[in-house]
Amino acid sequence: MAKLYAIYQQPADPAAFDTYYYGTHVPLAKKIPGLRDYEVTRGDVMGMAGKHAVYLIATLSFDSMAAIAEAMASPEGRATAADLANFASAGVDVMMGDTAAV
Repeated sequence: MAKLYAIYQQPADPAAFDTYYYGTHVPLAKKIPGLRDYEVTRGDVMGMAGKHAVYLIATLSFDSMAAIAEAMASPEGRATAADLANFASAGVDVMMGDTAAV
């Protein structure tokens, strides 16, 4: 299993972010080929010292790193990546890696 993490910074207008994210971006991302699971954090993202500056973390699961590469190179993956400019103006970090239960 491999996962892609999209870590969104606090938007200036959380309500507008949520409307666009859930109404437009999530449906677009769910069309990415090879996507196995899509999870998002609910409520405040917490750090060890309390509320973190991060607004939302999305975790997308795929079969492998190769599957992520293939998915993101697809027309749907490219469209999803391009869509970030439409709503993630506060910033988003995208990271990915192989995962394993320990």
